[in-house]
Amino acid sequence: MGNTKQITAVLVGFGLITLSACGSSSDSGSDGGDSRTVTLVSHNSWAVSKEVLADFEQRSGYTVKVLEDGDAGTAVNKAILTKDNPQGDVFFGVDNTLLSRALDNGLFQSYEAKGADTVQAAYRADEAEHRVTPIDSGDICVNYDKAYFSEKKLAPPKTFEDLIKPAYKDLLVTENASTSSPGLGFLLGTAAAYGDDGWQDYWKKLSDNGVKVVDSWEQAYNEEFSGSAGGKEAKGDRPLVVSYASSPPVEVVYADPQPADAPTGVADGTCFRQVEYAGLLSNAGNPEGGKALLDFMLSKEFQQDMPLNMFVYPVVEGAQVPEVFARYGPQVKDPQTLDPAKIADHRDEWVKSWTSLVLK
Repeated sequence: MGNTKQITAVLVGFGLITLSACGSSSDSGSDGGDSRTVTLVSHNSWAVSKEVLADFEQRSGYTVKVLEDGDAGTAVNKAILTKDNPQGDVFFGVDNTLLSRALDNGLFQSYEAKGADTVQAAYRADEAEHRVTPIDSGDICVNYDKAYFSEKKLAPPKTFEDLIKPAYKDLLVTENASTSSPGLGFLLGTAAAYGDDGWQDYWKKLSDNGVKVVDSWEQAYNEEFSGSAGGKEAKGDRPLVVSYASSPPVEVVYADPQPADAPTGVADGTCFRQVEYAGLLSNAGNPEGGKALLDFMLSKEFQQDMPLNMFVYPVVEGAQVPEVFARYGPQVKDPQTLDPAKIADHRDEWVKSWTSLVLK
């Protein structure tokens, strides 16, 4: 869900395995040189089944070219800097934590995608101008290494409050809130849980309890976390990591052989709901192709393909998720949420305060 998403195997959004997709694309960009090529700009967690993408290309007559631009935060910032001469036609991967930054900087032009009326009400945004289309949702949560807690005969944490208890000292690794989408989501989750006046005190306690901060999700999950990512031998020594509620099914699907149970668990009381959007870029060279691509991303075919590719949940009514995904990565029932307007009003200030508190 940030990307992040977003997991890079996912995520998505969702190192495990980097999931990426490119159509049978030519080198033509979105500069009008080839009106049958539509270019999607995304964070690194974009993924779609080859047959699903091929079906769209065959039916629409467009060839899809995908440009991946790093972590969600990096990709959004680069897209804003290049908005007058964009790299593509559609941008995918701006989430609710960064949405206001994209809209305030004029990143997108208005387009109401076909099927927009089928998006669940909780995920809709910018309904007056339709500059973005909701595509998926996911939850940023603390994950835990089941083997570690079983061996130590220690119950894993369930809530934010648990994480500041002495029993979990020096066990948690999280991402930098100023550089990483899940890191920012985790910060926003604590702001939602403790309020404007309480979250800083909470982070002081978390710092005193030995939280470690690294730059990216890939570093946190694949290098610092003690869990055996993707069935590989564990590299890190921290049994708690800020990741996604969908990390456990990733661990099952990509392990060989597949385990009977996921090696990682989710602390449900630490989750923040992330929603990812796509939009037609301002000054897109192929706006008609971009519109067709956005319509496709709201189709049930694409929505039902996302769970086992980007490890995120669909947002349209009636879209089904595969049994293995629902079993190992059930959607969190009561995640923390924040109104996008409140995020817009406070995000930069909160990140600045967080940085001075945690990275001093």
